[in-house]
Amino acid sequence: MVVYPIHMVFSISPGKALSLQVEGLLAELTRWATESLSPSENREETTVHVAMDLADVRQSYQGDPEAYRRLIERYQEHIGRILWRFSRDRRVHEELVQDVFVEAYLGLESYRGKAPFAHWLARIATRVGYRYWKQVDRQKKIGSFPLEEWDQLPCDSGEKMDAGQAAALVHQLLGQLPPRDRLVLTLRYLEECDVGETARRTGWTKSMVKVQTWRARKKLEKLFTEAEKESII
Repeated sequence: MVVYPIHMVFSISPGKALSLQVEGLLAELTRWATESLSPSENREETTVHVAMDLADVRQSYQGDPEAYRRLIERYQEHIGRILWRFSRDRRVHEELVQDVFVEAYLGLESYRGKAPFAHWLARIATRVGYRYWKQVDRQKKIGSFPLEEWDQLPCDSGEKMDAGQAAALVHQLLGQLPPRDRLVLTLRYLEECDVGETARRTGWTKSMVKVQTWRARKKLEKLFTEAEKESII
C-alpha cells in the first residue's frame, strides 16, 4: 500500500482522497509516536518480575509501606510513559501518575497475579487517563485543527523532524476527537497495541475494539474534511 504524505492527500481527487487520507495519517501517527519518545521512553518491554511483584503486593496488602515503595519505583517510568499520552502538562501528568498508584494501592486485594503486575497497572493507567479526558471534554469546547499545521512537517517520511513539534501536533489533533475515539486510536496507533491488548486495557470486547477503531478513523477523516473546507473559505 502506498502511503501519501498528509499535505498531498487533498491534491488527489476527492473520492480517492477519502480512501487514502486516514491510512496515511495513521501511518504518520505511528512514526511520529516513535520519534517523539524521549531517550528514557523506549519501546522495550517492561521487565517482568513475577516473583518479586507477588511478594511485594502481598507485603503491601499486609501494611508494609516499603514493599509498595519498591513497586512504585519498579513501574513508575512505565506508567509515566503511558500517561504522557493523556497529558503533556507535567503538573497534570504527575497527578495522573500519582492517581494510578493510589488507585492501585486501594485495589491491591483485587490483584490475583493472573497477569503481570505491569499489565494490571497499565489497565488502571488507561482508566485514569480516560477519566481525565472525559473530565476535560466536559469542561471545554475544542476548536478546529488548522491544516496549515501539517504543512510545517516534512513531506518525505525519511526526512527528520522536530520530535517535540510532531508529538505536540499529534496530541493536538487527537484532542479534537471525543475521549472514546481518542483512546482507541492512542492505544492502537501510538501505543501500538493489537486488538487483544487494546481490549484488555479498556475492558471492551475485541469486536467492540474493532468497531470503535473504525468509527474513530471515520471521525478523524471527517476532521480533515471539515478543516479542508474551512481552509478554502
